[in-house]
Amino acid sequence: MPPLADLRVLDFTTLLPGPFATLILAEAGAEVIKVERPGGEDMRAGRPRAGDQGLLFAMLNRGKKSVEIDLKAPGAAARLAPLIESADVLVEQFRPGVMARLGLDWENARRVNPRLVYCSITGYGQDGPMAAVAGHDLNYCADTGFLSLTKGADGSPNVPQTQIADIGAGSYPAVMNVMFALWAARRTGRGAHLDIAMCDNMFPFMWAPMALGRASGRWTEGSDMYLTGGSARYQLYRARDGRYIACGALEQKFWDEFCDCIGLEESLRDDARDPQATLAGAAERIALRDSGDWRRRFAGRDVCAGVVRGLEEALADPQFAGRGLFAHRLDDGGGAAPPALSVPVAAALRGPPGAAAAPALGGANSLLAPLPAAER
Repeated sequence: MPPLADLRVLDFTTLLPGPFATLILAEAGAEVIKVERPGGEDMRAGRPRAGDQGLLFAMLNRGKKSVEIDLKAPGAAARLAPLIESADVLVEQFRPGVMARLGLDWENARRVNPRLVYCSITGYGQDGPMAAVAGHDLNYCADTGFLSLTKGADGSPNVPQTQIADIGAGSYPAVMNVMFALWAARRTGRGAHLDIAMCDNMFPFMWAPMALGRASGRWTEGSDMYLTGGSARYQLYRARDGRYIACGALEQKFWDEFCDCIGLEESLRDDARDPQATLAGAAERIALRDSGDWRRRFAGRDVCAGVVRGLEEALADPQFAGRGLFAHRLDDGGGAAPPALSVPVAAALRGPPGAAAAPALGGANSLLAPLPAAER
């Protein structure tokens, strides 16, 4: 039996941070009931398509249930009361104050269900001068200083190629804190309101530049630190065919092996003496051969180096397919059953591989309390 098979989660979230958090809970066995506005959330109609629905929506909401309800309609909170009373977890992603206006805030919810774990995911938190400010992943990366550490060759910050704040500072901390709070609630019978602010959770990603700045007063903004491009041992090198080699040979034994593989001259191997000369020398050696040649030369050697792959290439690698990352499938209703989004739930805690669909809009509306006779 999956570890969360007895858990019921009410999911009021849309887009990425909350839906991915509740997907993780669902993949560990929880019953996740997605509360959607009339017509459903925007990503249902988005592209690319999987059967008759948006693939992004299907990836993030596989295996969940859906209730369709206008939260602003009179009596909406009362219709949701039975679900709130029976839930273990509620996850919402509105700006502070929205759930209170709907009568569904923490104070109201805990009167119905004192053991409820109520998780609020926002950009800036439930309080503070920026609590009501609108934002998305890029804004949170900008406001916390993260973008200042991602500069390109021309000195301008780069748009991150994935949603670091949404997933790394939103989804994962939400799941982690929900599990902490559930552990406490089962001991004490009392739930908790979890204030998950994505901006707050961005700072651990910058642990090294924070340490440098506080210790020395030098606040780096770029690629001059040991693990951000300032070292020949932790570097991207361009091969002759235009592809790149990722070198992570931090420890001396790996660095020695890497230097042997690329034929770096002895005078440059002590990278502490002249770091830039060593980096330039290693780059010159890598540029002499194609990436395929380097792949063969690195094979079987402890060099912590390899060719930078494209996403399609990585998805086809037998390492990942062999570990069952993509064994679970999306039931798109059309028989194609594309791979489901892999989630960080250990195989020992999940059910056997199979296909599951995203929820039909309103498919679980029978779980709502009926409308009063006067409003039918």
